[in-house]
Amino acid sequence: MATTILAVLEVRDGAVRKVSHELLAAARELAGTGGSVSALVCGAQAPAGADALAGFGADRVLAATQADFAHYNPDGFAATVASLAPGYTLVLFAATATGKDLAPRVAAKLGVGLASDVTGLAIQDGAVVATRPVYAGRAIQKVKLRGAPALVSVRPNAFQPRARDDSRAAAVEPVAVPAFEARVRVTGVKAPEKAALDVTEAPIVVSGGRGLKDPANFKLLEDLAEALGNTAVGASRAVVDAGWRDHAAQVGQTGKTVSPGLYIAVGISGAIQHLAGMRTAKTIVAINRDKDAPIFKVADYGIVGDLFEVLPRLTEEIRRVRSEK
Repeated sequence: MATTILAVLEVRDGAVRKVSHELLAAARELAGTGGSVSALVCGAQAPAGADALAGFGADRVLAATQADFAHYNPDGFAATVASLAPGYTLVLFAATATGKDLAPRVAAKLGVGLASDVTGLAIQDGAVVATRPVYAGRAIQKVKLRGAPALVSVRPNAFQPRARDDSRAAAVEPVAVPAFEARVRVTGVKAPEKAALDVTEAPIVVSGGRGLKDPANFKLLEDLAEALGNTAVGASRAVVDAGWRDHAAQVGQTGKTVSPGLYIAVGISGAIQHLAGMRTAKTIVAINRDKDAPIFKVADYGIVGDLFEVLPRLTEEIRRVRSEK
């Protein structure tokens, strides 16, 4: 039997989020050439570039639009996905703040199980098998989903978006939004005056830990991020728990999973909880004065030294090199 997958995509500011392209990559990989992938977008209107989703792996693009969907509407979104889900082998969500709220609502409506924060997918004996880390990444669990459809939320950055094929396009098909009782209504969204680059979407992430000794010393990381350009500043759980940085910057098992091209860990020892959130980075650089710190076991490059001496010199050198280009 061919595998049919419904990928529930996320839209922000009228555009499809990067994590949705990752979701389509996971769906396309599992469906193979014999299966089919449908992409569902919910919003006040179809997002820009929806017809280009075929280039990321979608065979069909479905759009559920109405005025109440200008912002995330948990009751409306859940009712819409639940109405479309029967008949699909698998329904995929992103394990983001939105997906973690939406997926359990749909599972409850359908009366089926849900595998969350998944990093791998396979079909075995006609059933969906999900791979997910447990116990803060100390063990890997495989879960066979027997319900129909199977529901899975995929960890951001677990799959890389496939190369875009601009020659492929899919017509956006409108789908009906079923009647629902809206118990929650978003009246507005207040964003920071200067929106920081999200660590999950940045090509470079510089993260700091307790080795920085004081929250004011994160200015050293911010200076380095500015010198590098297009770089997000992350943090370990310890400094977030201490109130030094906002939880949105936390990298790790209980924070965000990142997979940038370059990850620089500064003053971070490398606890298993933190490693679970960044070990898939393409290149890892560690700066720590403790030569036995666990972070060096996963680092591609390591600097054993005083970060208060290393960071200013590294920032200065990067600025010099970039100014010469």
